[in-house]
Amino acid sequence: MQPAERRRSVYRRGLVIVATLATAYMASHFFRASNVTIGIDLMRDLSIGPEALGALTGAFFFGFAAMQIPCGFFFDRFGPRRTVTGMLLLATAGGVIFTAAPNWPVLLSGRVLLGAGFGVMLIGSMVVITRWFPPDRFSTLTAIVLSVGLLGNLIATTPLAWASEISGWRTVFGAAVLFTAIAAVAVWIVVRDAPDGHPFLERKPEPASEMLRGLMEVLRNPRLKPILALNFFNYACTFTVQGLWGGAYLREVHGLSPIAAGNVLLAAVVAYQLGMLSFGPLDRIFDTRKWIAISGTLVIVGLLAALAIPSAPPTWLSIGAIVAMGFFSASSTMVMTHGRGIFPDRLIGRGIATMNTSVMLGVAVMQTLSGMILGAFEPLASGARTEIAYRSLFGFLTVILLVAIAMYGRSEDIKPSHEMRRLRPGES
Repeated sequence: MQPAERRRSVYRRGLVIVATLATAYMASHFFRASNVTIGIDLMRDLSIGPEALGALTGAFFFGFAAMQIPCGFFFDRFGPRRTVTGMLLLATAGGVIFTAAPNWPVLLSGRVLLGAGFGVMLIGSMVVITRWFPPDRFSTLTAIVLSVGLLGNLIATTPLAWASEISGWRTVFGAAVLFTAIAAVAVWIVVRDAPDGHPFLERKPEPASEMLRGLMEVLRNPRLKPILALNFFNYACTFTVQGLWGGAYLREVHGLSPIAAGNVLLAAVVAYQLGMLSFGPLDRIFDTRKWIAISGTLVIVGLLAALAIPSAPPTWLSIGAIVAMGFFSASSTMVMTHGRGIFPDRLIGRGIATMNTSVMLGVAVMQTLSGMILGAFEPLASGARTEIAYRSLFGFLTVILLVAIAMYGRSEDIKPSHEMRRLRPGES
């Protein structure tokens, strides 16, 4: 087989593998985002308040974050195929517990297992992309994976609201659990860790002590800390709006119906998908990752301020801010792409896992804090949260995201052109 033909064959097979992982990734986004649509129903059915709902939603991300470093070891030692398949089976078990839960503690346990099981999906996709494709395609393909995965987020908006009103949320979640089990089987059948001839396939498994030294090497990387700062807060702030309180805010402050609020969240997810496809190739166009991430995050700061500052804002402004936030929150993927460039291949699993730990731990903390912030305000007689409670939450998110941008601004940019020159050392 000629080299060009072989490259095309590897590329085609890599695309099939990435497509399989991206499809499985939909389940992760569905379960993580579902509370934004059925949150009020959960509070009513289980007789819990916003603090408990925030903790329940954050539990997914605590479980998710807890598995990142272990899965980094698993990826570097066992590869994506075995790791993703096994963890999807764990997510399936968590989904069964969550769907059948009779009370809040059992529901919480199931959600932790869901988060832990789905904690491998994005890292697994990134590791596969790193090993099957050249580095200047990483951002674009990662954006495509996220865009496909976000179909699960889309299903968790209006379709979930509509289906839950017809048959109840447990029936819908049962179908999602079945999808997860099927996805585990598909990953085992289709996914391969690396193309033929890749060094990963010829590796000698590192002993535990060597793997720990590799992790320490990742954590000691001086270029990592400012990247982790924005990683921790960027997605956490936007997802606190889009994945937990956005729907309740539209229903309680602006009086939208569950279906109407779900439509807004659906539009925000579609905007996020468009953002993924738009932001993905920008690093190759502008030959920067750092400044694309900063620009997109500054727009998010402005949108959060638009929700926080005006008293009694018109409904169109709040809807527009939430939808636009969906588009620009896609800039968070550029931070991950930036961070991936500072690690060698032998540490890629542990490096990406460390960055994703920061992302998901940030979401877990912010989901929990957000419930505490809203719970600190006296509710209305109907039990609804007040406008000032939501404005205080949005103001808090605005300030901490500005601080994160300032810290990230100290990072060194990793340009795609520099990475490609390292692959072609003979070029000037």
